[in-house]
Amino acid sequence: MPRLTFDKERVSLNIARLRKGSHCFEVVVDPDLAMAYRQNQPVGVKDVLMDQKIFSDAKKGMLASESAMKQIFNTSEQLKVAETILKKGDVHLTAEHKARLIEEKRKRIIDIIHMNGVDPRTHLPHPLSRLKNAFDEARVRISQYKGAEDQVQDVLKALRPVLPIKFEVKRVEIRVPAKYAGMFHLLVKGFATVLKKEWQDDGSLRAVIELPGGLETDFYERLNSSTHGSAETKVLTAV
Repeated sequence: MPRLTFDKERVSLNIARLRKGSHCFEVVVDPDLAMAYRQNQPVGVKDVLMDQKIFSDAKKGMLASESAMKQIFNTSEQLKVAETILKKGDVHLTAEHKARLIEEKRKRIIDIIHMNGVDPRTHLPHPLSRLKNAFDEARVRISQYKGAEDQVQDVLKALRPVLPIKFEVKRVEIRVPAKYAGMFHLLVKGFATVLKKEWQDDGSLRAVIELPGGLETDFYERLNSSTHGSAETKVLTAV
């Protein structure tokens, strides 16, 4: 059986593996690009592969036989075989990469919930520290395979027994004095969607915006700081 030797730095490999009967076919992959490829993002097979060779055991450097590839895939062309492995096989990540991937998704999920979620009793966002503690208390499990956005609803279900929380969108009416009206779009940028705006005879601007409930407090802080407390706000609806 042909055999290659990997350098010590490459002992920990991220691998896509496909088993067919007694045969095993493996390719060494870039873990992030492999997951992107599996999620049908515009990534080419060549970009995913760290090495275009097909292995029977990548960690030992053992190459798959051409006859086995022809028997299973009806071709020994490596890129075509690799494409099938990536689409139909399993991606096996190193422990280090799994931990990093899960932590990144955990942070992203916390950000999404903090931005959109409020305490249904007060309609105010939970402090970020309370939200993080609730993750630990509820022993929330994050999947390395699913996207962060796809896990939010499952995470909310896990959190609710220890932390009352719901997603809320608020519609707020704002009046910005003429002195600060010119900076209106900078004030709301990154926080809200502008639904309506009207210039008043005195040069002030009256607008209706929609923003995630979890951003309400931060938005008011920016608004008050930028207008020195002269802006007026009124919550119209909260859903």
